[in-house]
Amino acid sequence: MRFNKLDLNLLVALDAMLNDLSISRAAERLHISQSAMSNALSRLRDYFDDELLVQVGRKMELTPRAEVLRDPVRDVLVRVDTSIATQPEFVPSESDREFRIFISDFTLSTLMPHVLARVHAKAPRVRLALRPQVEEPARPLERGEVDLLVMPLDYCSPNHPTELLFVESFSCVVWNRGRYAHAPLTFDHYAAAGHVSVQPASTHPTSFEGWVVERYGLDRRDEVVTYSFASAPGLVVGTDRIATVHSRLARMAARSLPVTLHEPPLAFPEMRQSMQWHKYRSNDPGLTWLRGIFLASVADMDAAVNATNIA
Repeated sequence: MRFNKLDLNLLVALDAMLNDLSISRAAERLHISQSAMSNALSRLRDYFDDELLVQVGRKMELTPRAEVLRDPVRDVLVRVDTSIATQPEFVPSESDREFRIFISDFTLSTLMPHVLARVHAKAPRVRLALRPQVEEPARPLERGEVDLLVMPLDYCSPNHPTELLFVESFSCVVWNRGRYAHAPLTFDHYAAAGHVSVQPASTHPTSFEGWVVERYGLDRRDEVVTYSFASAPGLVVGTDRIATVHSRLARMAARSLPVTLHEPPLAFPEMRQSMQWHKYRSNDPGLTWLRGIFLASVADMDAAVNATNIA
């Protein structure tokens, strides 16, 4: 099929090359020979009157024209995929679809077990690819490389729909035989103590709780830094350090770890954990079903969270 004398099949090849910056990797992705991909690049160069990809040292780089084309080409292909390739109905019990979801290990630990249980009960052949939130999570969403993002609303892109999953507070976790186990945790205690800090391996240099601490102008002494939310409560055991973590995660940790939970002596705003999907996929029946599963699983999660009292 052609449009303005351009073979539209070449857009798929162009998108692969612009993304991989490699003729051989793009050919492998599309399951065609390297010579066929080289031929496609030659035809694209003729059409756009531009080199598109150029050899610089040992790697390929995009020309300015190719940089301009990169997002529009991907946008066209995402539109085609969502408008034509998406099935008009979704039957959970019969589907073997794979959903790609970007989540933090907080969500992985607290909500996902309940999501997986519901998915298994209603759609045993459906597969979920759970991937870590990497740099600029909105980027793979724009490119149609992920079906759903689960992250705080403050970090979501303003260009795509969101839906609130749940509201989360924060708790301070301390070793139950340490200095801060029994007395009320004051601001002065918090400021003087060593801390376990979470710095996720993503584009955001600090976590939500770290961002709040910075707003107070508190020069907190972070003695242990971890990339994992789920690991933080266990890292205070045997020490006088404090870990400030999501309350649901803290209550889960209190069921199996020798820790005590305190209300933070700082006014932490609530975190609004949300789902986000591409605007072109708002009418995708499979994704609509999955979002419903996530919403229903929140109640399962909260019913399972231990009702550990915060000191």
